[in-house]
Amino acid sequence: MGSLLVPATVDFLSLFYFESPNFKVWQPITHMFMHGGLMHIFFNMFALYSFGSALEHFWGGKKFLFFYISCGLGSALLHTAVNYYNFHEGLNLLMENGFQKEEILRILAEGKFDTRWEETIGASNFTEFLQSYIVPVVGASGAIYGLLVAFAFMFPDAGLALIFVPVPIKAKYFVPGLLLLDLFLGLKGNSIFGGGTGVAHFAHIGGAIIGFIMMSYWKKNQFNNNRWN
Repeated sequence: MGSLLVPATVDFLSLFYFESPNFKVWQPITHMFMHGGLMHIFFNMFALYSFGSALEHFWGGKKFLFFYISCGLGSALLHTAVNYYNFHEGLNLLMENGFQKEEILRILAEGKFDTRWEETIGASNFTEFLQSYIVPVVGASGAIYGLLVAFAFMFPDAGLALIFVPVPIKAKYFVPGLLLLDLFLGLKGNSIFGGGTGVAHFAHIGGAIIGFIMMSYWKKNQFNNNRWN
């Protein structure tokens, strides 16, 4: 039997899978203000300042905050939906192989796992099953991706560049390209910065989707007489 317990502050504020006893109703909001290290918070806050300041200038503080929080919630929703699929796929496989649902959930609720599970359903299914239930998500990246989409809507010809791609690329090409890369890595299960998982790619996609929906609606219904393009 293995153990995967996490610190109390992470239990309280990070976003856990909604069927976990560690889940709290405030976590879809509070997880946006938690980060996994100095570099994580640096890059998120740098992006928030770089793109958010321009958007807030045009929208004002209240509208900007509404958009930012909405994208963060959309991020949490898609991340949770993917976790639901991965968790229940693994759970069903275990039940098909003779394990009892109540016992599985009891062990997971204790922050533990049965080593026989991996032998039964395979390493890949086991990893996705376990991570979906136990590993929390933190960070503002999903909301940041919504800001990226909004920036591309409003300033499509602005030049953007990653640190390791110094040639500026227009926002209208850069942002869709980044989203396609995130989608590919999410489906593949790898991080852009390494060979493991640990980056919530579908949280990024969720924030971007909500950002796109909101920007499309606002552009169609609120700015017909004063378009920015």
